[in-house]
Amino acid sequence: MQVYLVGGAVRDQLLGRPIKDKDFVVVGTTVAAMLTAGFQQVGADFPVFLHPVTHEEYALARTERKQGHGYQGFKVHASSEVTLKEDLQRRDLTVNAMAIEVTSLADDTPITDTVVDYYGGLEDMATKTLRHVSEAFSEDPLRVLRTARFYSRYYDLGFTIADETLELMTQLVSSGELTHLSAERIWQESSRATMQDSPQVYWQQLFDIGALVDYFAPLQQAWSHTHIRETVQTALYFAGQMQLNLSQRWALLMASVDPSLFATINDYNAKQDNDLSNSENKRESYAATAKAVTDIIHTSDSAKVPKAQTQFASLFVQQAHKLAIINQLSAAEKIDLIQACSAHKDPNKLSQLLVTSQLLQLAQQHRQTMLAVNSFHAITMDSIDPQLKGAAIGAALRQTRIEHLQAASSQTSL
Repeated sequence: MQVYLVGGAVRDQLLGRPIKDKDFVVVGTTVAAMLTAGFQQVGADFPVFLHPVTHEEYALARTERKQGHGYQGFKVHASSEVTLKEDLQRRDLTVNAMAIEVTSLADDTPITDTVVDYYGGLEDMATKTLRHVSEAFSEDPLRVLRTARFYSRYYDLGFTIADETLELMTQLVSSGELTHLSAERIWQESSRATMQDSPQVYWQQLFDIGALVDYFAPLQQAWSHTHIRETVQTALYFAGQMQLNLSQRWALLMASVDPSLFATINDYNAKQDNDLSNSENKRESYAATAKAVTDIIHTSDSAKVPKAQTQFASLFVQQAHKLAIINQLSAAEKIDLIQACSAHKDPNKLSQLLVTSQLLQLAQQHRQTMLAVNSFHAITMDSIDPQLKGAAIGAALRQTRIEHLQAASSQTSL
């Protein structure tokens, strides 16, 4: 019998990151031997056991063969004859297909520091590449989401997805295999990715390969507008850096489906008073918000989003315009806002909504600033009349940059 620490624990140990869970593979033993050693068997599909003291998972080495659609369409073979190499070959990414041999079932101390690496995981760690282990990657559509989640998790370290792996992900999406995933697994992967430090990376990657269509269709449609997509991505990045909770992050993502929230800052300020008094503008805003709430609920039904996140996101888009100008609201409007948010019962909810609103506004301001910076750099001496002299050069550069920025801003208006 040989016992190996495998998967994420090995990967994160090599990256110097905290190890949250340890998983082990046991080679050369049987179910009966594991039960005799006091381990508790769990899972009906293949032999996985819980350690009697640590409750960590120990699985018998196994192979898999695709027999149906989705991530459950596999026949699993586990026996004492299955080798570690065969077991690791069925894993998704090379950085997850490494192992370290430990002393025994009762002692997880590594025998040596040697990393068992049959599939190039160490090299891919060095080059910061997420690469599939084998063509068997294409047999499990859940790996599309898992790879995007790992990309999000290690994005700040400089990791990228290998071109050939990205091609397989795109092919899986095009084949329709993702439709065979359960909504619960979709949400499990997506919520975990949304809680990473760079959650925007996960959603951008899924958007790029068309993987949002089946379960997050309103988001896929909304993100076809560059202004909305880039603003929400920036807001999600800020949310990750500020450690906002899942409900706040989900609200920012779902805000994408209400285009009325994404007028440029200048447009919003210019029309603010008119929007509050003009009945036609009010009707348009109410209609956009009502459709957005419907889209949020539709997405929640498709992806089995928990009630808490759905309600918070719906409340956020319903109150976003008032939250953005809370200092300008009348006393009556503030009281109505308190009532609408149930802040008299849960003051913390209103605080969370305000922070979420501020991040969305900050993201809009950031994008407008970046547009200005880009316009500044886009206009050079080659952009103006070469015959100009002295102060006329600076004036021409300034005016041309202003015109460039105005044109760029008008292109992003909704």
